[in-house]
Amino acid sequence: MAAKKSIRSEGGDIRRVAVVGGGLAGLMTTIKLCEAGVPVDLFSLVPVRRSHSVCAQGGINASVNTKGEGDSPRVHLEETAYGGDFLANQPPVKGMADAAPGIVHLLDRMGVPFNRTPEGLLDFRRFGGTLFHRTAFAGATTGQQLLYALDEQVRRYETVDLVDDVGTTLAGERMVRKFEHWDFVSLVIDDHGACVGMVAQDLKTMQIQAFPFDAVCLATGGPGVIFGRSTNSVICTGFAAGQAWKQGAVYANGEFIQVHPTAIPGADKLRLISESARGEGGRIWVPKDPKDQRAPARIPDKDRDYFLERMYPGYGNLVPRDIASRAIFQVCFHEKRGIFNDKTRRNENEVYLDLTHKSEAFLREKLAGILEIYEKFAGVDPYHNPMKVFPAVHYSMGGLWVDYERNDQGGLRTGSPRNHSTSIPGLYAVGEVDYQYHGANRLGANSLLSCIYGGMETGPAMASYRQALSRSAFDLPDSLFDKAAKREEKDFQRILDQNQGDSDGENVYQLHQELAEVMLRDCTIERDNTKLDKVIEKIGEVEERLGKVRVDDTAPRANQNAQFVRHFESMVPLARLIATGARNRDESRGAHYKPDFPKRNDAEWMRTTLARYQGVGKAPEFLRAFDYQLPGQTVHVTDAVDVSLVPPRERKYETAGAASAASAPPADQADKPDAKEPAHG
Repeated sequence: MAAKKSIRSEGGDIRRVAVVGGGLAGLMTTIKLCEAGVPVDLFSLVPVRRSHSVCAQGGINASVNTKGEGDSPRVHLEETAYGGDFLANQPPVKGMADAAPGIVHLLDRMGVPFNRTPEGLLDFRRFGGTLFHRTAFAGATTGQQLLYALDEQVRRYETVDLVDDVGTTLAGERMVRKFEHWDFVSLVIDDHGACVGMVAQDLKTMQIQAFPFDAVCLATGGPGVIFGRSTNSVICTGFAAGQAWKQGAVYANGEFIQVHPTAIPGADKLRLISESARGEGGRIWVPKDPKDQRAPARIPDKDRDYFLERMYPGYGNLVPRDIASRAIFQVCFHEKRGIFNDKTRRNENEVYLDLTHKSEAFLREKLAGILEIYEKFAGVDPYHNPMKVFPAVHYSMGGLWVDYERNDQGGLRTGSPRNHSTSIPGLYAVGEVDYQYHGANRLGANSLLSCIYGGMETGPAMASYRQALSRSAFDLPDSLFDKAAKREEKDFQRILDQNQGDSDGENVYQLHQELAEVMLRDCTIERDNTKLDKVIEKIGEVEERLGKVRVDDTAPRANQNAQFVRHFESMVPLARLIATGARNRDESRGAHYKPDFPKRNDAEWMRTTLARYQGVGKAPEFLRAFDYQLPGQTVHVTDAVDVSLVPPRERKYETAGAASAASAPPADQADKPDAKEPAHG
């Protein structure tokens, strides 16, 4: 049957697609879909402007080379691949690095108030893993400024009427319909295994509704809440990814969890102190004498150990995050040289992040946003006192597996329906919820870039997929969607009713705290197989106790207690996936570090971890290859990593220039991919 380009289905319905998540990735995907003439329903758990992207502080990478340092997209590609310990497929990284300068200039034209030099040029700061000033920034609230700019673009499409195939304006039918305070519940899968819609719940009325869509994109962020206290928002449970995984999507590289070196320790959550603080000259140190009880301002330079500068003189305080976090962990946990605390009268697991050698005027111009956060929550003036920080769970390099199609230049073929497609046809994923761009460790300021670039590729890919469909989801029987809605209504009622007669029923928040404690302690910076076995055993115990959970709130409206139970029931299997992947990978690579296996093992482990859900209480099935379907084609996928653009080598940050100098090809070969394209996953 011929491809359907019509805006209407055969039955006359408007053929819409869904984007779930109102952060940078979801908004850019929505914009590109609208530019392609595809109507979008945008779902967001919170008001779009409160999406987790608003919390990003430091900046967005782009090799504009304003300062004439010799930076280029080629070097950006090399340093991203190198910083990710060669576990990222390189064509998507190349596409991202090549597009980055244009993306930053686009955002500038949208009105993002980037910092500028005295000459009026865009200003750029250094971030970890690079020797170049590559990070554009808007003070220390870059994520907020980018989110607001893209939100304004999407709001414009909320006012644009649809025009049908014969040019008739459809009054009241907008290009974008926004559903804020709606929670994604599950996918609607047809008899052929394709995603043809989704079920969602209105969090005010608790109404559950199934929607047909020709394609669905998840842009729902990471799973930081699995670890309890993290720098992530409390909405970052990983539920949507976990639910898609339980419904058949392949998950990739789940074991790679980034721990950010600098956050404010807190009882409720950990508040990020951006890498931009070190990018603007911040220095990390502890007293040389662990018994030194003096206030930091009274400790002279000769009595301070600037240990990152000592251990990694080439990059100093701007080594990649995995290296900095392990160094801080080594100093505090193993060497017992944390900071003395007057109240507890012992050394705590904290180090100093010191900006006091910079002028207050400079700091207010460049870093006011994050320093205000520290002053508010720590009660200490960071302009004149060093900040106390410690590593915190921050980002997931792993996520839903997504595909790509490589072009002749080694980047991505824009518009291919394979780009950002999951293993479930019709389901796409973009942003932190996917695994695509960062390998074993994300370089700072690549996250905002990957979200926006990923959205720029996902929108056209979904449009191509929709165009190639032989039948619209809107022409499928209503019974398919009614059945999906009734299934989820029944499951939600189960959560409300279960164990109500049992006064000893489990409290889901206490159960989450127990799981989070072991995940945070034994499945983050350092990993030991014996401890990981106990983590997996604890996860099994939590799974058993889940059936005994009783909600305290059975109200029919705005029921957050029951909603969290539903989320937690998908968080637990994801925790098992993360811990089991870490247990299996006997090497150290990027954020995954095992002291018993301190070296990277390329012969055995330079491959993507591909996992498929097997059911409650069961270990994931780890795959070496699989097939999935797109309209008119079967795609074969393996776990091999495409490293054809930047040859793998050992990571070393002790000397300057380690990332790029060793691998830069002759200028005439810089953008030529190998003749033979490896399989990828």
